[in-house]
Amino acid sequence: MGMEHIVQFPGGKMPELSQVMRVLADHKFAAQVRMVDGELTMPDEALPERWGEVRLGTPSGMVTVVRRGDAFHIVTWGNADEAMQRAWNAVAWAAAKAGDGQILRPEGAQAPDEFRNSAAFPDALRQ
Repeated sequence: MGMEHIVQFPGGKMPELSQVMRVLADHKFAAQVRMVDGELTMPDEALPERWGEVRLGTPSGMVTVVRRGDAFHIVTWGNADEAMQRAWNAVAWAAAKAGDGQILRPEGAQAPDEFRNSAAFPDALRQ
C-alpha cells in the first residue's frame, strides 16, 4: 500500500517532467529518472512525449509520478521513513511549482508555497 499526493493543474495544463526536474535541481535536490512506463532508462535519455508513469530516484529512495487526467499522482511506499516522506513531499511541491498547480490535501487544496510551509521537506528545499 502506498501514500499519494495529488497535484492538480488549472485547465489540465500539466508541466513537462523536465520542468519539474529543473525546479528540483535549482534547489539542489538530486533526482534522476530511473524508469518510464515500466522500462529502465538512462539518466540522460529523453522522455517520450506521452508517458503514464515515471519513477524518480532520490537520495532517500524512489518516488513515482503517475499521470492521470489533469493531475500528477505522486506516490511512495506507505511505510516510508521520514527522509523518504520528505523526498515525496519535495517531488509533489516541485510538480505544483513547475505547473502552477495545487496539492490536494485532506484539509483542502494548497498552493506550492503553502504546502512547503506545512509539510516536512529536505533542508535544501526549505529556503
